[in-house]
Amino acid sequence: MHIYRSHTCGALSASDTGQTVRLSGWVHRKRDHGGVLFVDLRDHYGLTQIVADVDSPALAILEGLRLESVVTIEGDVKARSEATVNPNLPTGAIELYARAATVLSRAEELPLPVAGEQEYPEDVRLRYRFLDLRRETLHANIVKRTKIISDTRRRMEAIGFTEYSTPILTASSPEGARDFLVPSRIHPGKFFALPQAPQQYKQLLMVAGFDRYFQIAPCFRDEDPRADRLPGEFYQLDLEMSFVTQEEVWETMEPVMAGVFETFAEGKAVTKAGEFPRVPYAQSMLDYGTDKPDLRNPLIIRDVTGEFAASGFGLFEKIVGSGGVVRLIPAPNTAEKSRKFFDEMNEWARSEGHAGLGYATRKAGVFGGPIAKNHGEEKMAALWDALGLGPDDGAFFAAGNESQAAKLAGQARTRTGEQLELIDLNAFKFCWIIDFPFYEWDEDNKKVDFAHNPFSMPQGGLEALETQDPLTIKAYQYDMVCNGYELASGSIRNQHPDLMVKAFELTGLTQADVEERFGGMYRAFQYGAPPHGGMAAGVDRMVMLLCGVQNLREITLFPMNQRAEDLLMGAPSAPEPKALRDLHIRVIEPPKPQG
Repeated sequence: MHIYRSHTCGALSASDTGQTVRLSGWVHRKRDHGGVLFVDLRDHYGLTQIVADVDSPALAILEGLRLESVVTIEGDVKARSEATVNPNLPTGAIELYARAATVLSRAEELPLPVAGEQEYPEDVRLRYRFLDLRRETLHANIVKRTKIISDTRRRMEAIGFTEYSTPILTASSPEGARDFLVPSRIHPGKFFALPQAPQQYKQLLMVAGFDRYFQIAPCFRDEDPRADRLPGEFYQLDLEMSFVTQEEVWETMEPVMAGVFETFAEGKAVTKAGEFPRVPYAQSMLDYGTDKPDLRNPLIIRDVTGEFAASGFGLFEKIVGSGGVVRLIPAPNTAEKSRKFFDEMNEWARSEGHAGLGYATRKAGVFGGPIAKNHGEEKMAALWDALGLGPDDGAFFAAGNESQAAKLAGQARTRTGEQLELIDLNAFKFCWIIDFPFYEWDEDNKKVDFAHNPFSMPQGGLEALETQDPLTIKAYQYDMVCNGYELASGSIRNQHPDLMVKAFELTGLTQADVEERFGGMYRAFQYGAPPHGGMAAGVDRMVMLLCGVQNLREITLFPMNQRAEDLLMGAPSAPEPKALRDLHIRVIEPPKPQG
């Protein structure tokens, strides 16, 4: 028999009754029933109930152990009585009578409990992440993450993609975030950058003739953390294809993404491949107030600007007259809701930094609320009829400049859907957001800048860049969205050097700047570059959705905290002076605040 175990803690069943076996694992729980001790022994694979009584030499050893100590138990497999069978446990039909116990490692008093799913302070969980990872839900999430990645790889390989590894030490790339810089010892004063994404390398692979590339790629961005974006590093399913249109990228990737979600959705409905709605960016901003719409929410925002251009309602008339807009968010079947419900929505809007959220109520056809009072019964009835709203439907109103109104309307749509329990929690609903603007206005620097990926192909090509208002040009660019999260972003790429230069010139860069910053790509495009396109899907967000958690820390092995610190390993840390001398670097401390 193996020195540590003949079976795992999740393997024994009624068919093993009568066998002498050996198990090793952690002491998960202990229950003393007056001379009979029950111990749940846990390993990666499951739990087995251990029994020791006064006749067992193991009793004294097990009684003296703290939870999470590691032991080897040798004993006899016995069938549980019918009344004590645990149907929720794979090993619930048996128990192991302990004949001997060997302590492999004693545990000190625990800084956080492993058994159970109690909430615990984040700093403690991250500092003792090795204990946190023993907890059932987090442990299962990490295992599920690995299976999701494995399933994704298999699907990509099955449709002709090959995984290639791209460099980690590279040059800076304009991906829209700060780089993590790595000083070069050999080249004093110069720095490598950790890749924000393998964007340039994967395009160069297409130029090199590799046709279908993918990679589960580590990416590094010096960004502030938030619930759906970890600080420092993240992983993405990165892919690129040659000789494709954007429609072919969509048709290729819908079966992959839908298939992964169907495999791990645990019965939830998933949008079928071939049925992902394709929503233009402008329509998404109008209908949903965001370019990341949650299609589980049936509410559609309506533009009612024209209704208030000369309505007699002074506030809205002033907003519309100065170029603003008014958006309506339906609140169906709210006739029985009290005024408190609507007032609390207004207060919520103010707490989010908005001026407020107007509303109108309707009960049995009679209007109420401040908007109705100012707009008038007759005009409200005409508006309701035009929009197809019912006699018991209310509505919220967002007004302001277009971006402000869209943002508030989008947030109000989400909150209204949540408050009225309209969101289908048992579904994963996908869509593509398409036709993104190629450029946007940078108010801080008073210039045109790229709205998204600078290496995308503008719709209309060089002619559009030379003849159109830059802010009207659209890109062959697209996002895959699921349940209100951007899961993937991609585009058809610009593979023409003259077009590449012109695109950057409109943002203020010269041809010399382009050749200096993106010399590899610029040279490559002059030697036969195929039309190509692709996308990158966030692995962490995929896993987060499929595990049903709200924070990426619940699906990541060793995450940093909200201050971008690794509390377990003590990173970042101050380097040794010798290391700085070798790198020709001197640290300049920021000035201390006065006061």
